[in-house]
Amino acid sequence: MVKLSVIIITKNEADNIRACLESVAWADEIIVVDSGSSDATVEICKEFEAQVHVHDWPGFGVQKNRALAYASQEWVLSIDADERITPELHKEIINVLQNPLADGYEIPRLSSFCGRFMRHSGWYPDYVTRLFRRGAARFSDDLVHERLIVNGSVKRLHQSLLHETFHDLDELLTKINQYSTAGARMLREKNKTASLKKAVGHAIWAFLRTYIFRMGFLDGREGFMLAISTAESTYYRYAKLMLLNKN
Repeated sequence: MVKLSVIIITKNEADNIRACLESVAWADEIIVVDSGSSDATVEICKEFEAQVHVHDWPGFGVQKNRALAYASQEWVLSIDADERITPELHKEIINVLQNPLADGYEIPRLSSFCGRFMRHSGWYPDYVTRLFRRGAARFSDDLVHERLIVNGSVKRLHQSLLHETFHDLDELLTKINQYSTAGARMLREKNKTASLKKAVGHAIWAFLRTYIFRMGFLDGREGFMLAISTAESTYYRYAKLMLLNKN
């Protein structure tokens, strides 16, 4: 039987991490890289006999590569603290690892927004590559929206990974601020330019793409709220880039 390492990065995830760890408790090894949690995150992880390593925060991509470096099993599953492996996905992973036909596997992700699982708006199926052969992949070094780069073949699984994101608007607004700042810095590193006109134009397009072209209107009021928040995040990313370049 092929053995599996699970890797997770955390900071102040006490509200999420227990359910996450319960969903992967069957793995042969659980590795957590924490970036200085001030809540009970680390203590909860130790209840599940996870290996906990504390590092500074260099960004999502670098941090996940740090966690990957601690993995010792042949296969690795990367999961976020607000994600859950369902029993059906667990069974599919076990079956796939009995006879792997690829070096990496994409998993459809079903995400919630303010309590509703979103099946439109461009959120589903949101395929993410999370299961891979150790040594055949690494994460990009991006501050946010990192991606897994697999040197080899990639196939898809069928069962969904659950993503418990944005329980309320307070949490959403905090994330918009954090991600728009990091996104602006990434664009600046790529020598991108921005103006107020560009910020407004990108925001309008983000709303139309989410709500109309990706049929967010079928997700009810949450679909409209998501489209607004996507536009807002886009606007602030380019507005912050404009001010960064000015300064």
